[in-house]
Amino acid sequence: MHAADTYSPFGSWYFVDRGPLAPASLLFFAVWQMYLQSFFMGLLFLIAGYYTPGSLDRKGPSKFMRDRGFRLGLPLLFFMLVLGPITEYFCSQTWTSTVPTSFANEWLKHMRNGEVLQESGPLWFCLALLIFSLMYAGFRYLSPQNDRYLERPPCTPQMIACALVMAASTFLVRLVAPSGSSFLNMSLGDFPQYLILFSIGIIAARGEWFAKLRFIVGVQWLAFVLPVGLAAWLIITRFGGALRNNGSAYSGGWHWQAASLNVWESFTCIAMCYGLLVGFRDKLNNQTALTKFLSSNAFSVYVFHPPILIMVARMLHPLHGPAVFKFALLTCLVTVLSFSLSALVFRRIPILREIL
Repeated sequence: MHAADTYSPFGSWYFVDRGPLAPASLLFFAVWQMYLQSFFMGLLFLIAGYYTPGSLDRKGPSKFMRDRGFRLGLPLLFFMLVLGPITEYFCSQTWTSTVPTSFANEWLKHMRNGEVLQESGPLWFCLALLIFSLMYAGFRYLSPQNDRYLERPPCTPQMIACALVMAASTFLVRLVAPSGSSFLNMSLGDFPQYLILFSIGIIAARGEWFAKLRFIVGVQWLAFVLPVGLAAWLIITRFGGALRNNGSAYSGGWHWQAASLNVWESFTCIAMCYGLLVGFRDKLNNQTALTKFLSSNAFSVYVFHPPILIMVARMLHPLHGPAVFKFALLTCLVTVLSFSLSALVFRRIPILREIL
C-alpha cells in the first residue's frame, strides 16, 4: 500500500514520486488501493479482537493492560519520539520549515507545537488497538456477566445485515469526518468498520467461529463479490464523476457516490475477511522455515519499513520507467531489505528486541 502511495495519485505518504499516468496505470492503482483499503485494516482488527478475550481471561485486567501498554504503547512512543522524526527530517526531508535548521531544533519545535501527537505514522494501528483494548477491559470490568456470544457463526443473511450496518454507520460518521480527515493520525471515517470487526472478533473467539466457518461459503462470497464488486465499482466511478475531478463526493456527505462507495466497501470487506480466513485455514494451514522467519520479523518490519521504503524510493527516482513497474520493484526491494535488516540488525539491538 505504501509503495503504491509513492507513485499513485491516491492516498498520502511521507515521500511521493508522482508523474503523469497512463489510463491503464491509473486504473491499476485505483483498483489495487481501493480493494486493499476496503478490507486489509479491518481484517487486522478482526484478528486482534479474536485474541483479546482469551488474553484478558488469562491475565486479568491489570496485567492485560500493562502488557498491551508494553507491546503496543512502547513501539508507538518509539515511533512518535524517535523513528518518525528521523524519517521526516532525514529521509523524506519534510521538516525544513525554519532556516537555518537542525534536527534538534525541529524536534523541539515538533514537541512544543503538538505535532508529535500526529506522528504515529503507520503505528496509528497500535494506538487504536490500545483504545479498543481499554474499552473492552472497561466493559468486562463493569459488566463481567455480559460478555455474550453466539456459538454458531453468522449465516449469509446475517452477513448481509452486518455489511449494511457497517455501510450505514460509515456513511453517518463520514458526514462529519470525511475520508482523509484524521484525529491523532487516525482516519475516523474508517473507524465504524474497525470497531465493528474488532467486536465481531471478540464474539467469534467466544463462539470459536474461525474453526466453524464454512469454506464453501467463503468461496461463494469471493466468487460473487469480486467480479460483481469490480463491475459495481467501475459503474460508481464512471457515473459518479471520479474521472471528472469529483472525488470529494466519495469522501463523505449527502451524496449517492459516498453512500454507494460505503456499501461497496462493506460488502467487499465482509467477503474478503471471510474468504481469506477460510482459505488460509483450509489450504495454507502450515508453517515452513520461511513463514516462521517472516512471522517472527513481521512486527519489526511494520515499525521500521517507512524510512527504508522512502530511502529506496529516493534511490529509484532517477530510474525511468512505468510507475507500475517502479511500484513492483520498490515493493520487492523493500520487502527483502526490511526483513533482512529486521533479522540482522533491529531485533539484535537489546532495547529494541524487547519491544519487537
